[in-house]
Amino acid sequence: MRLGLLSLLAVLAATPVTAGMPHLANGQLIVDGKPFLILGGELGNSSASDPKYLDKLWPRLDRIGLNTLLVPVEWDQIEPVQGQFDFTVLDGVLAQARTHNTRVVLLWFGAWKNSMSTYAPAWVKHDPKRFSKAKSAAGETQDILSPFDPDNLAADQAAFVALMTHLKATDPQHTVLMIQVENEIGMLPDARDYSVAYKGQDDEAFQAKAFARYVEAEVKAGKAVYPLPMYVNAALNRPGKKPGEYPSGGPLPHLFDIWKKEAPSLDLLAPDIYFPDFVNRVDQFAGRNTLFIPEANQAGSPEAAANALYAIGEHRAIGFSPFSIEDLSEGDPLVGAYAMINQLSPLILSGKPMKGLRPPVDYQGTVDETPQTFTLGGYSFTASFVDPWTPKDKQNVATHGAILIQTGPDEFIAAGSGVTLTFATQTGRVGIEQVIEGTYEDGQFVPGRWLNGDQTHQGRHVRLPLEQWSIQKLKLYRYE
Repeated sequence: MRLGLLSLLAVLAATPVTAGMPHLANGQLIVDGKPFLILGGELGNSSASDPKYLDKLWPRLDRIGLNTLLVPVEWDQIEPVQGQFDFTVLDGVLAQARTHNTRVVLLWFGAWKNSMSTYAPAWVKHDPKRFSKAKSAAGETQDILSPFDPDNLAADQAAFVALMTHLKATDPQHTVLMIQVENEIGMLPDARDYSVAYKGQDDEAFQAKAFARYVEAEVKAGKAVYPLPMYVNAALNRPGKKPGEYPSGGPLPHLFDIWKKEAPSLDLLAPDIYFPDFVNRVDQFAGRNTLFIPEANQAGSPEAAANALYAIGEHRAIGFSPFSIEDLSEGDPLVGAYAMINQLSPLILSGKPMKGLRPPVDYQGTVDETPQTFTLGGYSFTASFVDPWTPKDKQNVATHGAILIQTGPDEFIAAGSGVTLTFATQTGRVGIEQVIEGTYEDGQFVPGRWLNGDQTHQGRHVRLPLEQWSIQKLKLYRYE
């Protein structure tokens, strides 16, 4: 679909914002009037640039069990000539998603993608006098558009507004749930852009303010047209590295206050987590923010399923999404985990008390196998991540994870793999009244095997076996 800017604005004026559009409320993503849990995957950067290429990927994507696909939209592709917009590729991608009953989160690859400005249109790249670039401390020009140049913002913002205008006019069924604004913003190779003078002490804070103010202007303009939820994603810093050795000034935990103040129209700040210490990283974002994980390692990471269970169960994340999802193999554990989480999603989204479980891993990759003790529903639970019936050298403990949901007095659903639960109370003793293996269909538990005897170690524990995804309904009782 090809439209000039004036035509787009005319469409905007004539098209009302439809009721029931996706939004965030009380820490949940609301879609079609109901809470929605994103079981997602992000496409490789170039996979959606050609609908014919993407069409060949759908059989694999369908088998993974996704309900949402994260898809880039390229500035250079939609605005090859300034003021002339071509949404043919985007329309083709969204049509395919609708055919496959899949929602979409759009990633706006505008001024910045992984710090760089490679997705700017040719008419921007070839006019550095008008669209100025950042400079290093040594005075070298970088392939990074400067956030201090109002012409850069005006051009990027105009394209973003055109995108939101087009979505408002052409997506009444709300295939698109959210918008990521830019991608992994941050300055390289120094802490700040030296194209402007600055005499302060904190170069990174200065740069963060510039980025956040730029994004705020873009988000406000986009939401004025079509107020979908919008977020930015963070390329996380490595321990011991200085700003500029990692993308400086992005929406990182130590810069949250700046980003929250300078870009209040953003709905959330999201981490892209490629380091082993997932628990540590995600905890820093969850305490200050509705949690969404748009990129979680490369597809095929063996810890992905455990990470998803932890983020959703412990922090009520609104979604989880490995990167380069089209490369996931059919037998990957995440496929089974997504199927299990999808069954449980009505329960997860109901607001019932729950706990996410996985062993912490440090930045060097060392797994902390210490059992974890916590309280839920008036009981003290201890979760062990080393399976009691499997030789230790046959276990990859970092992949073990579970979610525990309280469904009623003394009643729980335990779901996951490689986790064993025991129970206690401060007074009296605790026994297992019943454990039933089963599934969930349309929000209702469908019973299967009654687990007892060896399967519960004669009533001593609930065991979620290795190398499979198990849902077990547990009822406890107290005795003296």
